[in-house]
Amino acid sequence: MLITRTPLRISIGGGGTDLPSYYRRRSGFCVSAAINRYMFIGLNRTFTDDYLLKYSGLERRERIDEIEHAIVREAFRKHEIPAGVEMVSMADIPSGTGLGSSGSFTVGLLRAIYAHKREHVTAGALAEEAAHIEIDLLGQPVGKQDQYIAAFGGLTCFEFGEDDRVSVRPLAVSQETLHELEERLLLFFTGYSRAAGSILQDQHTKSESGDDAMLANLDETKELGRRIADALEDGRPEEFGTMMREHWERKRARSEGMSNPAIDRWYEAGLAGGAVGGKLVGAGTGGFLMFYASDPAGVRAAMAAEGLRETRFQFDLDGSSVIVRD
Repeated sequence: MLITRTPLRISIGGGGTDLPSYYRRRSGFCVSAAINRYMFIGLNRTFTDDYLLKYSGLERRERIDEIEHAIVREAFRKHEIPAGVEMVSMADIPSGTGLGSSGSFTVGLLRAIYAHKREHVTAGALAEEAAHIEIDLLGQPVGKQDQYIAAFGGLTCFEFGEDDRVSVRPLAVSQETLHELEERLLLFFTGYSRAAGSILQDQHTKSESGDDAMLANLDETKELGRRIADALEDGRPEEFGTMMREHWERKRARSEGMSNPAIDRWYEAGLAGGAVGGKLVGAGTGGFLMFYASDPAGVRAAMAAEGLRETRFQFDLDGSSVIVRD
């Protein structure tokens, strides 16, 4: 038995510019943070001549082509995994909540496969292969930041080039700023979101067709991501908090389905409770509201009054790793 542990993520700035439909035209930039909420993937050799898969569903298949879980099927097919294997997945937070679980699943599964085959793989190669499976093989209109932050971990900046190359560098923040972010960034669960692919399809279609309004919105979002990175590296985390409001307004403008009346009400309650800014994490219509709070106790009280549960977190600095090896 071997088990991998892969972090989920929060998007700090520039989200949406990591989609190929945008960055292949104008390049993209994102800042993401891995958190200590994880996806766990186990692989185990069995004594049967088939594939046993346990995730939110249960499958026992004789051939790879019969596997219904698309990511598992394509990963097993690419690596020619022979029958006689069991795969199990568990997560601290379920899918459909806006924390990049699909990318974490794919990266964690590939990390497990390489360990199963006793082959070395770099974080960059792992991220790129995971993105290839989700975007190219399965045709999902999603971005690359989820796979990259899952593989690398930390607070990390990603430049997405028009030629599909991705450059990676750690966000150069002080320990003081790091602790300030962990103390003042608060996550509250609003309910399950729709699949990210369905929410991002409109952005993908408009970017592909060269829609001026969509491209201008994403240009501004990219620049805002760079300003956020500068503020954090300069030790001005509260300025990042105020820029989250601008980020949320730009995100809402990209799709009518990004928010709903309940989310709008909770957002205003958070601001009234002492948040300097906030946004919805993930593609939209559900998932987690994230606030930067000058008064964390006040925001917690405001969200508790609305019936929203908080998920506390710290940053993960390791990225996807093998934690149990056979």
